Amino acid sequence: MATVLLRRFGGLVLTLVISSFVIFAGMYAAPGDPVTFLIGNPENLTPDRIAAVRAEYHLDQPFLAQYALWTTGVLRGDLGTSMFYQQPVSDLLSSRLPMTLTLVAMASVLFILIGVGLGVLSVLRRGTAVDSAVTGFTTFINSVPNFVIGLVLVAVFAVQLRWFPVAGDGEGFGDRLYHLTLPAISLALGSIALISRVTRQTMVEQQSLDHVEAARSYGLSTRQIVLRHVLRNSLGPVVTMCGLVVAGMLAGTVVIESVFGLNGLGGLLVEAINTHDFPVVQAILLYMVIGYMVVTILVDLAYPLLDPRSTARSDRS
Repeated sequence: MATVLLRRFGGLVLTLVISSFVIFAGMYAAPGDPVTFLIGNPENLTPDRIAAVRAEYHLDQPFLAQYALWTTGVLRGDLGTSMFYQQPVSDLLSSRLPMTLTLVAMASVLFILIGVGLGVLSVLRRGTAVDSAVTGFTTFINSVPNFVIGLVLVAVFAVQLRWFPVAGDGEGFGDRLYHLTLPAISLALGSIALISRVTRQTMVEQQSLDHVEAARSYGLSTRQIVLRHVLRNSLGPVVTMCGLVVAGMLAGTVVIESVFGLNGLGGLLVEAINTHDFPVVQAILLYMVIGYMVVTILVDLAYPLLDPRSTARSDRS
């Protein structure tokens, strides 16, 4: 087990190094000169002023030297200074990160509970009208983009019924949860369809195994077999897929935050791209990579607890 963890840790470190290089290289090769945006007024674009700005932000140094300075600063916790806000990037991220994490957490609770619940219901009513209804519903919501769902929810529940606010973050924990209800539903709906299908398919495969047939021979009801034996042995793949979906959500809140006017990392990323604020863009992209890696590590650690057989297979390999 220790060897497997060390191997995975080494792979994650290598992935992080490669990702950081690609992120920095992408910003370096992006069109447009950041000096122009830093100086602002075209009348101030004198050779001396341009040279001073390039020296201040190390833009006069070779690419590898700039990358080395950036990575060294990141390792020290210094993500640089925003070119647009003229504030430390770490301060900007710390002020926006709680909003994004709360949104992802709410959406994750929704798609896990509802998605797994629909999958179990579909298996319990397999071959009936309920199974067909669940399949049809999940197919439909999976085919609609989340920003379209968000616009429909705003039009119906915020504008027409006035049950929820149209936009904004809210003040305080309770008010923030209230403001994030519609965004969380919009973000979660597509994932509900995916988790429901994975749960149903995995449980259907488990139903044909020997231990399930043995449980039937003892006279257990379908509900007892599904909940005690089938669902329990299906949790490994379901948890893995849930982890991947959560990891993707950490990088997928941009559209939803834009639709609902939320001050999260997604909105900050859009602003940074529009203003060519490269340090902020680099930091947010790096956060997305690290967030994905952290979630996958947690899933890898949780999987052996759900399915001890996977540990035995890893030890034999």
